[in-house]
Amino acid sequence: MMTATRPLAGKVALVAGGTRGGGRGIAGELGAAGATVYVTGRSTMAARSDLDRPETIEETAEKVTAAGGLGIPVRTDHSRPEEVRALVDRIATEQDGRLDVLVNSVWGGDRLTDWTHPLWEQDLDTGLRLLRRAVETHVITSRFALPLMVARRSGLVVEVTDGNTARYRGSFFYDLAKSAVIRLAVAQAAELKAHEIAAVAITPGFLRSEAMLEHFGVTEANWRDGAAKDPDFAHSETPAYLGRAVAALAADPDVMAKSGRALATWDLYKEYGFTDADGTQPDFAAHWADSLEQDHGPLGDPL
Repeated sequence: MMTATRPLAGKVALVAGGTRGGGRGIAGELGAAGATVYVTGRSTMAARSDLDRPETIEETAEKVTAAGGLGIPVRTDHSRPEEVRALVDRIATEQDGRLDVLVNSVWGGDRLTDWTHPLWEQDLDTGLRLLRRAVETHVITSRFALPLMVARRSGLVVEVTDGNTARYRGSFFYDLAKSAVIRLAVAQAAELKAHEIAAVAITPGFLRSEAMLEHFGVTEANWRDGAAKDPDFAHSETPAYLGRAVAALAADPDVMAKSGRALATWDLYKEYGFTDADGTQPDFAAHWADSLEQDHGPLGDPL
């Protein structure tokens, strides 16, 4: 039964790419809102993915359950259609065909992104592998998961991206992947409208992920020390902030009004009133306008 503090009680979510970063934050906050959350990815307690990072889907699922929901980890390589089909079949069987929220947050491109060279000097195989991981995985997952939503004529699809503007993101294949994910939301929104299912893209601001904390040599406990290396880091946000934005969208009975749009934490907190884990309300767009726009130009025209 849904309550004011558990608005997603009884709802079922799939967070594809929920091992770490934004996906983990989203899964945890959906759990805090009462949802049952299937957490998928390739890193498990039994074996790490080729990213060789320590975070696991089991840890994320434990966070979901500890927050008040039910976390169910399922090892899935979302580039393999047969594994995604099996995942969705499992959800259908265990949840009586119910899927209310699909979050496409698969990325896996950190070590594949070339921030130094233009397209004509980049390794083509590496760039194409990034696109397969960051875009094709989303297509494959939606292909198999959407029928559950269509059958019930309700649901929300969330495509996680970086930036909700047309501004170039600094690397050809990275920019193409993150822009394409927004277009995935637009296209799905158009096809799902008749079935009363919403699809949106969403971006965080400066995300304080596990990898970013490591990059700055800090932990969540002393993260502000990282601003000594980069003053912009003082305006970063935790994955929970992104998660609370998605949870607010999932609980919004009028979310169809936002379908097809590219959204951002820095706008949604004003509408829904959520805060970050420490009670603050980071607004990276405002920081950009105050401190970065003069040197780097506008953040970009909203899409």
